[in-house]
Amino acid sequence: MSAENSEQYIRRVMRSHLCNRCGSCVGLSGGKIVFKDREGTYRPEITGELSKETYDRIRNACSGKEFNFPLYRQHFFADAPSFHSFLGPYHKLYIGNTTDESVRLNAASGGIISSVLIFLLEKKRIDGAVVTRMSRTTPWLTEPFIATSWDEILEAAQSKYIISSVNEILEQISKFNGRLAYVGLPGQVQSVRKMQMAGDPAVGNIDFIFGPFYGNTLHFSSVKSFLRSYGEKEYRLIEKLYFRYGEWPGSMRVEMKSGRVLELKKFHANYLIPFHILKNSLLCTDLSNEFTDLSGGDAWAPSYEERGKGFSMVIARSRKGKELLEEMEREGRLELNPITEKDCIEMHSHGYDLKKRGAFIRIAFRKWFFRPVPDYGYTLSGFPLKRWLMETAISLLFLILGTGPARWVIERFSPLFIGRLFEKARTTWKRATHDIKRNQLS
Repeated sequence: MSAENSEQYIRRVMRSHLCNRCGSCVGLSGGKIVFKDREGTYRPEITGELSKETYDRIRNACSGKEFNFPLYRQHFFADAPSFHSFLGPYHKLYIGNTTDESVRLNAASGGIISSVLIFLLEKKRIDGAVVTRMSRTTPWLTEPFIATSWDEILEAAQSKYIISSVNEILEQISKFNGRLAYVGLPGQVQSVRKMQMAGDPAVGNIDFIFGPFYGNTLHFSSVKSFLRSYGEKEYRLIEKLYFRYGEWPGSMRVEMKSGRVLELKKFHANYLIPFHILKNSLLCTDLSNEFTDLSGGDAWAPSYEERGKGFSMVIARSRKGKELLEEMEREGRLELNPITEKDCIEMHSHGYDLKKRGAFIRIAFRKWFFRPVPDYGYTLSGFPLKRWLMETAISLLFLILGTGPARWVIERFSPLFIGRLFEKARTTWKRATHDIKRNQLS
C-alpha cells in the first residue's frame, strides 16, 4: 500500500471516475457508507465513522484503483492451459445455448448462465445465487439479491444496462446459511477475487463465480432521457423496465403505470450510450470477465445472428467451470460447440478493440492531464498512430455528447429516428475504421 492511509485512499476513489460502483465499500461498512442519488451520480458516500481496520478491509476489496491482473490470474487460474491477452485464461471456448426454451426466451442471449444456476440449485451444489434484478419497490432501478428458486433465477435473467452494485449486499452474503454462486460484472468480480485471496469472511461461502461480457454501463439519466423523448416526464410512473425484452437481440421496453408501452429495438436504443455512459466503463480493460469460472456473451456472428433465438459465446476459465459445462452437456441441458481463439476474437473484435486498446490509450490521455488512473499490473502498447488518432476522435465525441446541451438537443427528436440514424452512423463508422481496429488485433 502507498503512504496514503486507507480512508484517504477510499475517499479519493469515491470522488473520481475510478469508482466502478461495485458496492463493496457499502457492503463492508456496516451501514456507514451508502449509495445516494441512485437516479443521479450514484456515488457511495461516507455517513458515519469507521475504524482503521474497516477502512483497510474496504481498501483491499476496492477494485477501482488497483487490480493486478497477472497476480490474481496466477493465483486463481494457474492450471488454465490457455491464455490470450484479450480473452484471459481459459480451458475451453464454446458457442452454446440452453436446451430449456423457457429459460432461453427469458435470457439476453443463449441462457447459459441462468441454466447453469438452475442446474446447480437442482443438484443442491449451491443453496442460492447472488444475482441482480430490477427492483420490486423501485422498478426503474436494479437491486442485488440471493435467488433460491427457479423463478427467482429467471427474474434476474437478461442484461441490465444501468448501474448495479451487487456487492452492497456483502453482509447478507456472509450471513447466508449455505453455499452460493455469484454473478457479477468485471469490477464486481475482481473485488470478490481480492477478498477471496485475502481470506475475507464476507465471501467465504461463494463457491462459483460467473459473469457476462461487459461493454459499458449507463447512468440512470439514460432512462429519464428515453422517457422525455417520448413526452414522459416522470420516471416514478414506470411499472416495468427491460433492456433486452422479447426475442433476441431484444428491445428496450418501458411499461408505464398508465398502460402506455415504450419500446425500441436494442440496436436503436444503443444511441443512449455516448450521452449517458458511466466514465469508469471507458477505463475498464476487461471485456470478457476474465476472473470468473464461466463467462458468456452474445455470439456476434452472421451465422448465428440470422438464426434468431440467441446464442452465447462461453468461456470456461477454471477446471470446475469446464467440468460443469461438460456435465450439463452430457445430461442434455446445454448444446455446446467448441470454437477457436480466432473465432472468439473476431466475434467481439469491436469490444476487444474498445477494451484492450482503446482503454489503454484513454488511460494514457488521463496520465497526460494528471488525472487518476487505474493500475491493472500490466499494459498493452504499440498501437498504430491511426488507432491513437481514432481514439482521440472517440474521446472528443464522448466528451461533447455527454454534456447537458447535447442531451437536450437529442431529446427533441423521436427515439426511433435517432436510433435508426445512430445505427446507420455506427455501421458507416465500423466500415470506415474496420482495418484500423482489426490491425494486429489477433
